[in-house]
Amino acid sequence: MDKIDRNSQPLAEVFGFPVSDISQVTLRHRKNKLCPFNNRVPSCTKDKAKDPLGVCSIFHAGKLVITCPVRFRENWTIAEDASEFFFEGNNAWTSISEVNLNDANGKTAGHIDIVLVEYDNSGKIVDFGALEVQAVYISGNIRSPFESYISNQKANRYAGWKGKPNYPKPDYLSSSRKRLIPQILYKGGILKTWGKRQAVVLQKSFFETLPEMPRVKPETADIAWMLYDLKENSERSRFVLTREDVIYTKFEPALERFVEPEPGDIDEFVNLLQTRLDEHLEENPPDAPILTDEVLS
Repeated sequence: MDKIDRNSQPLAEVFGFPVSDISQVTLRHRKNKLCPFNNRVPSCTKDKAKDPLGVCSIFHAGKLVITCPVRFRENWTIAEDASEFFFEGNNAWTSISEVNLNDANGKTAGHIDIVLVEYDNSGKIVDFGALEVQAVYISGNIRSPFESYISNQKANRYAGWKGKPNYPKPDYLSSSRKRLIPQILYKGGILKTWGKRQAVVLQKSFFETLPEMPRVKPETADIAWMLYDLKENSERSRFVLTREDVIYTKFEPALERFVEPEPGDIDEFVNLLQTRLDEHLEENPPDAPILTDEVLS
């Protein structure tokens, strides 16, 4: 695998293959905008169906960061791993993607990414579990380097992008606050009420940005945090999805850690208020007298 400057080239994988790869198989995928990671249709549909942003992962600080949730579907390893957490019997199971979940009022709580269903010999559902997959949002401009690369893959695979405006990077805070936490709170709350388990698929580096949660044994857990990473396979000239760890938690303690604030120094806040008050009084002298104990008596 050719060496790319990971601190200058933001793109790691485009339409399923490393940017250094310009083999015939790879060029075919990019020409036809195909997804090799079990998307719901053969082609990539990220961002725009007709003009997809085919970036599966990026480089940040020299490391790989998965930016497309479909990237986690490589070989359906995540489904197999989740089935071990959900099911205890020897029944058959399968997966159903993008299943709508309603609350008691018939209002949607969103779509579950993947539902694993266990069924008996007659095809009747015995059990099920919900599998949520969360990639990382990108801040900055990733489409510009993507379009530049696609326009001339051979010439631009080593092109540097460092120092240009809006250099793309992972936005872990938005990924957790705007997407992951609401999913865990609402959809996870419904599943917990039903007594059903949830598995959450994340890259390990993303999980490490979350608050630390109390861990429990697998048999008592409500949630399995399934952590993966991309490892370089030089023989295949590919990056391969690899399970790194599984963290087991109860629902309520995990929820508390998400919503529990981490307060800063109150003195800093009072100092900020004092500065703002001083500016306000200097710029806008009060029309009415300031109330003091003497005035009030």
